[in-house]
Amino acid sequence: MDIDHDQETTSADAAREIVLASEVLPAAINLLPLGGRPFFPGQAIPMIVAEEWEQTIQTVLTTEQKIIGLLMLRDEAADPPVPSDFYRMGTAARIHRVQETNGQMQVLMEGLQRFRLKEWISRKQPYSANVSYFPETRYEHVSEVKAYAVAIINTIKELLPLNPLYGEELQVFLQHFNPNEPSQLADFAAAMTTASRTELQEVLETVRILPRLEKVLSLINKELEVARSQMAIRKQVEEEIQGRQRELFLREQLRAIQKELGISKDDRTAELDEFKERLKKRTVPERAQKRIDEEMKKLSILEPGSPEFAVTRNYLDWLTSLPWGIFTKDQLDLQRARKILDRDHEALDDVKQRIIEFLGVGIMRGEVAGSILLFVGPPGVGKTSLGRSIAEALGREFYRFSVGGMRDEAEIKGHRRTYIGAMPGKFIQGIKETGASNPVIMLDEIDKVGASFRGDPASALLEVLDPEQNDSFLDHYLDVRYDLSKVLFIATANQLDTIPGPLLDRMEMIRLSGYLTTEKLAIARKHLLPRQIRRAGLKRGQVRVDRAALRAIIEGYAREAGVRKLDKKIGAIVRKAVIEMLDGAEPPVRIRKDDVLRYLGRPDHRQGQRIKGVGVVTGLAWTPLGGDTLAIEATRIHELNRGFKLTGQLGDVMKESAEIAYGFAMSHAAEFGIDTGFFEKAYIHMHVPAGATPKDGPSAGITITTALLSLASKRRIPVTTAMTGELTLTGQVLPVGGIREKVVAARRAKIRRILMPSANEGDFEELPEYVKRGVTAHFVSTYDEVAELLFPAKK
Repeated sequence: MDIDHDQETTSADAAREIVLASEVLPAAINLLPLGGRPFFPGQAIPMIVAEEWEQTIQTVLTTEQKIIGLLMLRDEAADPPVPSDFYRMGTAARIHRVQETNGQMQVLMEGLQRFRLKEWISRKQPYSANVSYFPETRYEHVSEVKAYAVAIINTIKELLPLNPLYGEELQVFLQHFNPNEPSQLADFAAAMTTASRTELQEVLETVRILPRLEKVLSLINKELEVARSQMAIRKQVEEEIQGRQRELFLREQLRAIQKELGISKDDRTAELDEFKERLKKRTVPERAQKRIDEEMKKLSILEPGSPEFAVTRNYLDWLTSLPWGIFTKDQLDLQRARKILDRDHEALDDVKQRIIEFLGVGIMRGEVAGSILLFVGPPGVGKTSLGRSIAEALGREFYRFSVGGMRDEAEIKGHRRTYIGAMPGKFIQGIKETGASNPVIMLDEIDKVGASFRGDPASALLEVLDPEQNDSFLDHYLDVRYDLSKVLFIATANQLDTIPGPLLDRMEMIRLSGYLTTEKLAIARKHLLPRQIRRAGLKRGQVRVDRAALRAIIEGYAREAGVRKLDKKIGAIVRKAVIEMLDGAEPPVRIRKDDVLRYLGRPDHRQGQRIKGVGVVTGLAWTPLGGDTLAIEATRIHELNRGFKLTGQLGDVMKESAEIAYGFAMSHAAEFGIDTGFFEKAYIHMHVPAGATPKDGPSAGITITTALLSLASKRRIPVTTAMTGELTLTGQVLPVGGIREKVVAARRAKIRRILMPSANEGDFEELPEYVKRGVTAHFVSTYDEVAELLFPAKK
């Protein structure tokens, strides 16, 4: 592929022999930096010269031949550039014309020959240097060169139909050059591409013709691919635009024809007719109807393209979509209600009976309305599902939304229509979604409503949840009153402390305590396990979990009041069983008690972990997650001085209870047969285990006192005995709350004897028999009675 160097030299010498003396290029020339693309020999284009380089142009114009060297700058050149910023190879050009255009100097230059910078003469403006030239050689009988040239010409021909600009550039080239000259053809083809400045500089620096033609052919082929892609994209876009325009034109024609024939209406008329058709099926109150008529009249004169048209149209859409006067008929059948409640929920007999009583009163009245129920209980005990069951028992639509974390009262009462994106509040949205004016609406997590600068949603709920006011509920968006008195509201909460008093006063509270082990076992077998099997895509009977295995899961992994954790653990077992079947195990996969450890790992709760000994007493506590047992430990550290230390992340109220218990034990030690010197000398440390869990409340008063007396008397309290009650300095035992949750927690922990205040006897007696079964309760009004039960020999 190489061309003989001697041939090049001879041709070059021959060319130099016929060049006029006036056309011989000077050895020293002035230089002009180029910031964009390099300038190629054969190009003749006007250039805009910046004001800072006008001196260089003026200097060149004073020379006889008006030759200037065009050198491209490197990417990170300084301002002004230094010699190291220039590429070494450039193009010598002749200045033909200089003119001022809009205050800018425009220079017409013609590229002549390549040159290489040999030595700098002036390193400052105007730049100048000694250069060596590379005159082009004629290649008339070299087949490889001709083949490359033909390939480039053919590629340019393919480019011409894709971009008309290429045709204009080709015409200029043909007017001045012979297309059979490969060197000029290569430079022209490179200059017409959109290649990068670096790639073009490489072409400029390639003096030998064959490598230069090879590089140019690669660049022009890339240009062809880009042009083809652009043409395909342009064609696709044009087709899409033409299709849309044609569709729009045809639709307009169709609309005009239909309107001319009287079989169609414009959009505004069609909207109004649709709104009127909706109202025929509704019984709209007079005031609301008046507002609707006014808005329809306004809509009829508004232009469809105006912003007010869209606002009015959306407003009318909401007003006419609401189920004015539409009610679902209540199915007032107690037997059906009992079956649904028993089908969906195990245990909770007292709660279900309370719901049946509520429905019974509604049957006697002929309607179930005007009441707001509040289900209070730990997570996972079935509060939300009870609401669904009530809705199904009544045959009503069900709508649920969570108010937990809600901080904007507009979520309750809607936004003003003046705001962009305004919409009604959640209650009106629920009414529209259910399509009836008497659905069951559930407000989940009402104890977690927040407040902010946007308002207090809890206060906004006062109007909604008041039977005396909600018959004329005013939503800010609707701005007309809507009757919510037929709606059955059900709220859920984990605790009552955070619910405002006025709001709590409007609701009828039903407490749900946690489940016992036997109840959880029945729930797991009848509800949780079949549901997890269905979710895993299995058929009934492909996974079997023994009763003993379920009990092991409950006692070792899911002792909380609800059943959510139990559901998760059963789901984990079913998933592992699915993997076993996919790995080749034959169904049914049976899980026994011994398999639970392999499936679920180490138990979260272990048997035999009860703390026992002198100074250790079990108390009963209430938490938002349900009842729980609480071990209280007391020990004597030393006898150097008297003192009392508390640990276990105790709250202020519990610390005060501990101080009262310590004071009572010290002042009444002799009455219980304890050496009075014990407390005068001993430094006592009292601790409540699970130090990472905050604890507070007054109900541990008698428990702490008992722990101190047990330590002083060196007598143990049986681990099957637990107690709860607030203690005063005079020894009175005051009532506490959460009796049901505490008794259920005692049952789960296999506590056999419970001591509690006499004032809570009624609360205990109201508990179902299955909750009280196996538990002996002792009711005390003073600590003397506690001492008689626990320290009989010392009294």
